[in-house]
Amino acid sequence: MSFQKRLAAKEFAVLAEMHTPKGINISRLVNDARRLKGRVDAVVVPDMDNGIMRMSALAGGVLLQQQGVETIMHMYCRDRNRMALQGDALAAHVLGIQNIIVTGSEDMSESDHSDAKTVNDLDEVQLIEALMTLQTGKDMSGFDLDGAPDFSIGCTIGSFADDKGRDEALLATEAKITAGARYVITPPIYDVPASADFLSRVKELGVPVITTVFLLKSLAIAQYITNSDPGANISNELIRRIRKSSNRELEGIKIAGETIQALKEKTQGVLIQTLGWEHKLPEILDVAKI
Repeated sequence: MSFQKRLAAKEFAVLAEMHTPKGINISRLVNDARRLKGRVDAVVVPDMDNGIMRMSALAGGVLLQQQGVETIMHMYCRDRNRMALQGDALAAHVLGIQNIIVTGSEDMSESDHSDAKTVNDLDEVQLIEALMTLQTGKDMSGFDLDGAPDFSIGCTIGSFADDKGRDEALLATEAKITAGARYVITPPIYDVPASADFLSRVKELGVPVITTVFLLKSLAIAQYITNSDPGANISNELIRRIRKSSNRELEGIKIAGETIQALKEKTQGVLIQTLGWEHKLPEILDVAKI
């Protein structure tokens, strides 16, 4: 069943994130994708996420499609103007990628190419509107297309530190849904009970909610997130659990799998992020009994 059909049927969807290589060696990407075939509904391919120059998401998505793995491609406004974004969207459709997530991107000052010029010709809402316009057979300037694409467009909710930030993030997400986004992906959820109110508020937006589950690879990463992202809700109990474990790597995998299990009845899907540990995704799925 395709990702779009699973959402339409209101069935639980499992997504995994995979980054393209910083270079041309695609063996790891392809091998990791083959291990996931049949176990996830689609793979999300970021486009130079975290400000790191990599092979484009379009190329990575096509490679995964060739392996028989459905792909969802990120699109940002940071690096391309409206012509390039529209052109990439049309190319993606022709090459078999119909799923697009419009999301924000890191500031170029944090990039490994910090001297690169930021574009931001469009914002996220405008990019969603542009994709919707392409589906009517027109480009942003009103010229006719020779054949119109058909996309499934998603969006993300930005991270937040407090109730005010949460409300602002939800309001911004509502604008994206009004523009045409048909599902929403949340920031990482580490404590399901503590996030119940937030998830309830997201559901009120009226579209399928997919929660992000982030693999805590180590105690240091868990502590860093706790200190740098106050809205993450990583409990002291969770920190103690990782600290006391004799195998902290395995403990992080167990936590991710257990979080997925806890979310099965609360949202319509999960997006598993491992940031370079894609080879651990099958183990996480095993714990989650998927």
